[in-house]
Amino acid sequence: MNASFTAAQGWRYGLLGLPLAFAALPLYVLLPNHYAREFGVPLAALGALLLASRLLDAFLDPWLGRVVDRLFARSAVAVLRLGAASAACLALGFALLFFPPVREPRALLAWAALALVLTYVAYSALTIAHQAWGAMLGGDPVQRSRVVAWRETFGLCGVLIASALPLVAGFPATAVALGLALALGWAAWRSGLRPAAMTHARPPGWTGPWQQPAFRRLLAVFVLNGVASAVPATLVLFFVQDRLQAPAAMQPLFLGSYFLAAALAIPLWLRLVPRLGLERTWIAGMFTAIAAFAGAAALGPGDGYAFLAICIASGAALGTDLALPAALLAGTVRAGGHAGGGEGAYFGWWNFASKLNLALAAGLALPLLALAGYVPGTRDPGALQALTAAYTLLPCVLKAAAALLLYSLVRRHGDST
Repeated sequence: MNASFTAAQGWRYGLLGLPLAFAALPLYVLLPNHYAREFGVPLAALGALLLASRLLDAFLDPWLGRVVDRLFARSAVAVLRLGAASAACLALGFALLFFPPVREPRALLAWAALALVLTYVAYSALTIAHQAWGAMLGGDPVQRSRVVAWRETFGLCGVLIASALPLVAGFPATAVALGLALALGWAAWRSGLRPAAMTHARPPGWTGPWQQPAFRRLLAVFVLNGVASAVPATLVLFFVQDRLQAPAAMQPLFLGSYFLAAALAIPLWLRLVPRLGLERTWIAGMFTAIAAFAGAAALGPGDGYAFLAICIASGAALGTDLALPAALLAGTVRAGGHAGGGEGAYFGWWNFASKLNLALAAGLALPLLALAGYVPGTRDPGALQALTAAYTLLPCVLKAAAALLLYSLVRRHGDST
């Protein structure tokens, strides 16, 4: 990317982020409840199916990254064709999941397994191709952060729409809206700025990114910070219902304000990048999140509006988590000599780590809570104190560790270029 990158080119690239984020929320949040309540699928069987399909999806990401790099080696048109096929399969898989033609439990689970594999693979292929494309547009740190910001801002809009549309209009309208949004997003992507031709004869191999110390260091920060964000995402409804005892009507307000604040704050954080650099701006966002989120430890029943203020403040800090890490990764690819041909491999492992964050959060927080005696619906003071510690203090400790690690890397190796 160069100085000619404009707002028109930005929205053409970023628009596809809306349907990708739009699809993620129903798949990860609404689907389990839908199958349990509407079709009577046993929770144990449903949980095992979802876990197996998500693990398969995560482990396929590095392979999909290599596929994307090989397509880039042919032409940008080949990547766009992969995007078109993936978008069509994602829309089809989504519809198959939410409107199965069978109802018998075993047949339904078999149908869901096949539809989940189709949907997750299509989603991952489209996401990695789109992210790698953005990284290949290049540019200095400020420009790279702008590319990511366009994608993530539209993604936040997709989350906000997906949080309301299924409840207001139902799943049929949601499926139609997703298909239309994917078609529009792909068409805009196709008409936007294209990266330069691939500069490497061969993309990096399966383990190529891991041979770069800078990538390993950045990924360590990304995983620490990602787990710090995923833990409260896993526990937020338990905290709201049991610790705050907030009315159910306030729950959408908490989530909506969090993501809306993130979308509004991204342009403000980008203004700091020319002065502070990508790393120091991200560190500032981490410590802003810690300062905002630590206040939740003092909340109790009836403090819903105080928690709303914390959601807004911590949501604003989320803007750095969304806009800056991928821009840093793009710089790492270039510094490692793989720009213009290795972005897919790097983003394949990056997406693997993103999904690992969610698994680690659940695997870390939920067993600790169970050991402390917490069960949903409890009013036991000791159990609620454990819930508060897991929801507020553990993420703050992990995020502080991520910020300090990133700061040590800046001190040792300097800012990105």
